[in-house]
Amino acid sequence: MGPFLLNAVRWLARGQTGKVGVNTNLKDLCPLLSEHGLQCSLEPHLNSDLCVYCCKVYSDKEAKQLQEFVAEGGGLLIGGQAWWWASQNPGHCPLAGFPGNIILNCFGLSILPQTLKAGCFPIPTPKMRSYHFRKALSEFQAILNHENGNLEKSCLAKLRVDGAAFLQIPAEGIPAYISLHRLLRKMLQGSGLPAVSRENPVASDSYEAAVLSLATELAHSGTDCSQLAQGLGTWTCSSSLYPSKHPITVEINGINPGNNDCWVSTGLYLLEGQNAEVSLSEAAASAGLRVQIGCHTDDLTKARKLSRAPVVTHQCCMDRTERSVSCLWGGLLYIIVPKGSQLGPVSVTITGAVPAPYYKLGKTSLEEWKRQMQENLAPWGELATDNIILTVPNTNLQALKDPEPVLRLWDEMMQAVARLAAEPFPFRRPERIVADVQISAGWMHSGYPIMCHLESVKEIISETDMRSRGVWGPIHELGHNQQRHGWEFPPHTTEATCNLWSVYVHETVLGIPRAQAHEALSPPERERRIKAHLGKGAPLCDWNVWTALETYLQVLSRNSGRRG
Repeated sequence: MGPFLLNAVRWLARGQTGKVGVNTNLKDLCPLLSEHGLQCSLEPHLNSDLCVYCCKVYSDKEAKQLQEFVAEGGGLLIGGQAWWWASQNPGHCPLAGFPGNIILNCFGLSILPQTLKAGCFPIPTPKMRSYHFRKALSEFQAILNHENGNLEKSCLAKLRVDGAAFLQIPAEGIPAYISLHRLLRKMLQGSGLPAVSRENPVASDSYEAAVLSLATELAHSGTDCSQLAQGLGTWTCSSSLYPSKHPITVEINGINPGNNDCWVSTGLYLLEGQNAEVSLSEAAASAGLRVQIGCHTDDLTKARKLSRAPVVTHQCCMDRTERSVSCLWGGLLYIIVPKGSQLGPVSVTITGAVPAPYYKLGKTSLEEWKRQMQENLAPWGELATDNIILTVPNTNLQALKDPEPVLRLWDEMMQAVARLAAEPFPFRRPERIVADVQISAGWMHSGYPIMCHLESVKEIISETDMRSRGVWGPIHELGHNQQRHGWEFPPHTTEATCNLWSVYVHETVLGIPRAQAHEALSPPERERRIKAHLGKGAPLCDWNVWTALETYLQVLSRNSGRRG
């Protein structure tokens, strides 16, 4: 990096008088520059005597001064990463709120929150530099207008990413940015939104996929969702519902004793292409609450085919008492309560949403549930206990006459999960399982929420099926959520110790022996696997999944004296 930094500073200083100022946070840079004949000094702040100023991107206190300094011909060497800021400021857009971007955006530059894999990167050749954002956008516009546009797939993929990122940059006060927003809005309203679905998937490197990504970010950038949806006429609403004109007030629990942020359901749904007005008290507005639209949080950008838009959820901070929220794709409405919050009960008033099916064990009566099934026709709903929440399509809920038995069983299983994990029960925050038409990895995957395919819905909301056939997959993912670094040996035990929960829950709650719970745990399979592993000399590289689980099962067997 030494030659690069020296060349950069010399290029910035060329033809100018004055010295190079190095911010005191970069004190190690000053000796390097001095050793190579550059006049420099450590400076706590930017001053007018400098020809070049070197600083980090982590403070925007001098943003205006830095912008004026560059506008008047000064050289600026500035750098850093944005991923940490993004991880610590959920609900805030890094391209708009990250201090470095507040400085750089007006120069036509931004630092993205993504990271690159370490490695060597070739110096760009003329051919590699053939991509240009405005040129690619012009070709894309010609294609959407059914003209003779030509855009290579590699350029289209980059345009899709760059366009989505560009739309996150605040456009106010920058005419070039405003004009591009206007152009994109006109393009998308004219082209229409692809009717993407499982029956009609689109390739991720197609023009349709690019339209989906750009439309999503255009809506997030402040474009009126209702206007955008009208222009994108190929998209049809999933129900015949209309948003309520009357405000609906819900009370949420603003206490979160856990170590992670918690989604709190409002029991309301925002229809696609609609806006909702959210209001709360001054005290709540200063407590770090956020509003989230949608629960299908998997980003499908890297998928080869899309059965839905890549990103269909949206978060925004409730840092003022009233805010308009929207998401082109609609979704269930949540209030995100930050970890450690002691806010207590919070009243939240929402206008423009519709009630969604919501059953809470111990609170919702059977009569109330039957009424909801007739009146609350939002496409998604939730079944909740204090320990787990299941988010499934309304079509599946319509067939569920009484949710109480299945939720009582889930609470029994969650108590067993907590017992094996030595965690408090009830859970500090309820676990969540969300069904989706497409997820980012595997048949299911762990996390908050646990994600599963629509085909798994019957498995998780049928007490009869769970008691007779078991529910290995969801408990496996819940086991992943209980794994802790102190007793894991990654990568060997990653897919092994999580199955301890599946075995434990099936045997202690469902009464299903491990040999029946999963075919890989039948006695013949276990014996064959042990002999094969020992026959190879028990190599550590093969000690994973079922082989690693066997070690733990044998320890359990010796300690219990009952299970083999």
